[in-house]
Amino acid sequence: MIVYNANKEQFLDDVLTNDIENIVLSNVKKKLNRGVGIAEIKSWASSLVYMDRIMRDPEIPGDCGVAIEYQIPQTGKRIDFIISGQNEDYADCAMLIELKQWSEAKLTSKDSIVETYVGGRIGEHTHPSYQAWSYATLLRGFNEVVYTENIGLHPCAYLHNYMEDDVIKNKFYAEYIGKAPVFLKSDAGKLRDFIKKHIKYGDKTNILFRIENGKIRPSKLLADSIGKMIKGNQEFVMIDDQKVVYENALALAKKASDKNKQVLIVQGGPGTGKSVVAINLLVQLTKLGLLAQYVSKNAAPRAVYEARLTGSIRPTVIRNLFRGSGAFIETKNNEFDALVVDEAHRLNKHSGLFGNLGENQIKEIIAASKFSIFFLDEDQRVTLKDIGRKQEIEIWASRARATITVLELNSQFRCNGSDGYLAWLDNVLQIRETVNEDLVDIEYDFKIVDSPAVLRDIIFEKNKINNRARMVAGYCWRWPSKTNPAAYDIEFPAYDFRMKWNLTEDGSTWIISPESVNQIGCIHTCQGLEVDYIGVIVGEDLVIRNGMVITDASKRASSDSSVKGYKRLLRENPDETKSMLDLVIKNTYRTLMTRGMKGCYVYFVDEETRRYFKTGLYIK
Repeated sequence: MIVYNANKEQFLDDVLTNDIENIVLSNVKKKLNRGVGIAEIKSWASSLVYMDRIMRDPEIPGDCGVAIEYQIPQTGKRIDFIISGQNEDYADCAMLIELKQWSEAKLTSKDSIVETYVGGRIGEHTHPSYQAWSYATLLRGFNEVVYTENIGLHPCAYLHNYMEDDVIKNKFYAEYIGKAPVFLKSDAGKLRDFIKKHIKYGDKTNILFRIENGKIRPSKLLADSIGKMIKGNQEFVMIDDQKVVYENALALAKKASDKNKQVLIVQGGPGTGKSVVAINLLVQLTKLGLLAQYVSKNAAPRAVYEARLTGSIRPTVIRNLFRGSGAFIETKNNEFDALVVDEAHRLNKHSGLFGNLGENQIKEIIAASKFSIFFLDEDQRVTLKDIGRKQEIEIWASRARATITVLELNSQFRCNGSDGYLAWLDNVLQIRETVNEDLVDIEYDFKIVDSPAVLRDIIFEKNKINNRARMVAGYCWRWPSKTNPAAYDIEFPAYDFRMKWNLTEDGSTWIISPESVNQIGCIHTCQGLEVDYIGVIVGEDLVIRNGMVITDASKRASSDSSVKGYKRLLRENPDETKSMLDLVIKNTYRTLMTRGMKGCYVYFVDEETRRYFKTGLYIK
């Protein structure tokens, strides 16, 4: 989506009004259905005036296109400024310009990372050239028009307040500057020449319109790309905070030792790239000759990754790369150089089939490795046994005398890059209050359906595209088909609907098995994984009464281990247990409803709850 779209002449006229920032803001409110902070408005007021000066050259065609704040498909990232036109050979092309207010920065020893003042504090950020190049790579990867019609992309960065020094153009960053030149305060003339070099003629073929309305290319799934990643291919370009986390993790791993233990905690919501960064780290740490393993409590991600690697990598290598979180009870101290813990919110206190082994999984993982990195989202704790919290990790890291580093991931790649959908979900499930009270203008395919049969039919149809659509449900139905193949588990006779939980033979690989679209998955077989489209059946464990979300653990199937033992806990500590049960149920549906990269369709079993969602209070 393009927030502001005009030609050069119109852009110059809008800047001349001395109100360009409010013109852009008005479009943000209209097209993105949200406001922005004062700092961003001020940045438009400043940076766009500088671009006005650059563009006031008669050799830059008056009918070239100008776009401001273009949101890259399937992400929450926006390109600041785009100029479209044709080169000297009349080939379509676009200049992608990242605009920065920076006036100073410090060199770091981390690839593509600089230290500068942003958002009221000094922190680490990707070099502007890396950012511009990575955004161009994303656009080329996600937009069908750009990819198939060979629209030339020429990324660069313009730091109009930055005086020449030995930081931003330091040879350490030469690789990325070569891919996306960086222009400083004194380089206005050079930027103008760079534009004129590539934009000789105006936008004769509606390039910006075609880009904005271009078909979104099929997105990569981590599970499908893991084989190539393990072999060293770059399948995912890490952007912004992902790159910062990745480079910091490598730096900490290199300096960690028996006497200098390091613990990195990375917090990030659904779709922020936790698993992508984790797998990239596993690959690079192994390349560096470090003994590293990928660790997860949930078996599903490990099983899916291992299945995708089978046949291309030796079984012994696969086994040495992936490990369950309960595997370190008897491991020697500092036996590993690095342990990469994904879905760390799912860690348990004890290990073993009966939960009777070990002292604490967090303690054991930290003890077993010189460097431990924990990726977690506390809002994805979905069982009473989940202990993965930032505070808990910090306690055990401190006891181990480890140096603790905390970082965050915010870049959004799931739910079509819609932070608004995620915020709305938190609000409507009453996990936390946000300003997102509806889904108006949210670019994510979300629907409430009136029957499970309709939900099934939608998912079957979507799955025909590329086998990336699945149905899931809250664990409110027992599993008789596990022992009786002729039985069905989830049945709605009034809608001629009956299906089974995922087949026993598929197990944790349910989400990628070719025929598994005919079964329904649960939280245990989809957490940590993703599909293009997800269909969710919300059981009677979550209903809405008088505008309030009411959760009821007694509606869960007796076979559901997520809330096992809750009745005893209610007797022992009723208030704390009720609060935890409420959180577990809400988090379960939040997690299920964020598995879809492109769309989510929901059927509420409870009629009153369904009517509430269908009244228009929350659905566009």
